[in-house]
Amino acid sequence: MKVLALNPGSTSTKVALFSDGLQEWSETQRYDAGALRQFDGIIEQEEFRLAEILKCLEAHETPLSQLRAVVGRGGLLKPIASGTYEVNDAMLQDLRSCRYGSHASNLGALLAVRIAGKAGCRSVYIVDPVVVDELSPLARFSGIPEIENRSIFHALNQKYVARRAASEIGRTYEECRLIVVHMGGGISVGAHDKGRVVDVNNALDGEGPFSPERAGSLPAGGLVRLCFSGKYDLPELLRMISGRGGLVAHLGTNDLREVQRRMDEGDDRAKLVFEAMAYQIAKEIGACAAVLEGKADAVVFTGGLAYSERFLSLIRGRISFVGPVIIYPGEDEMKALAEGAYRILRGDEMAKTYS
Repeated sequence: MKVLALNPGSTSTKVALFSDGLQEWSETQRYDAGALRQFDGIIEQEEFRLAEILKCLEAHETPLSQLRAVVGRGGLLKPIASGTYEVNDAMLQDLRSCRYGSHASNLGALLAVRIAGKAGCRSVYIVDPVVVDELSPLARFSGIPEIENRSIFHALNQKYVARRAASEIGRTYEECRLIVVHMGGGISVGAHDKGRVVDVNNALDGEGPFSPERAGSLPAGGLVRLCFSGKYDLPELLRMISGRGGLVAHLGTNDLREVQRRMDEGDDRAKLVFEAMAYQIAKEIGACAAVLEGKADAVVFTGGLAYSERFLSLIRGRISFVGPVIIYPGEDEMKALAEGAYRILRGDEMAKTYS
């Protein structure tokens, strides 16, 4: 059974072909910023990206008729439970209209259904989009009734590595209590309680620890005063929170390797910011440990920052009491997408319906 996986990013699209669960080939198509500027928004890029993906399939000598299923990264939809969803008209309408927000991931299902149509394939899915919402009622509360905590995080990779970690310790995901820490351009720390992410920071809005590109949770009074200072407009403030916050704001780079190079050259400021980011992640892990009543089976680290042993050692030094540590550096979202589709094709799960 051949499954094509698509993962659109802001300036790229990852494309991979799987055969009976094994990856045959993978390619990351990177687009020149000038080529994308001709489009007014993300959705207007659909035809351009579709043509590029079809060129990729032709280059890899992959006939569309071979495809049993096409799976795309899920975009900004209404809050939904985790799982694999069949792409339907209601989903496509919400993604195309950007009703719940505009993001490159909105193109995942749109491109998948277009390619499946050309292939004569009826199996089209998304898996664990960023809007997966399994928060407990307690986790939704803030101190202002008009503002409710939202669940927007790296659900695809978090769910994938959580299942992998559960298998490694000889249990099912639904039997485990895990704390999963995704550390990339954004950082999300989730409390996984027997198959459900019952608490997690809103990584899209930059909450939780500050990260390479996001500001993290901020002092509320200071943020309000900044908003009314007259120095910045709304788009600028939003970019400060997500995109130009964190390491970028403090050190002018989002590359942890560059930060470590500066540390090795004696840059005390870089060292302090580096340690502060690790400190905040450890603090968020401690909060999730409290959510799980101190009964975590493991703390699972994933994402690009997990390649840095120096960074991980700072965090581990503070959270060793929480539970065993499991590390899966990087992310494997393409395999996560494919496995979600295969669970449906094999009959291990039923595809869910978006409505």
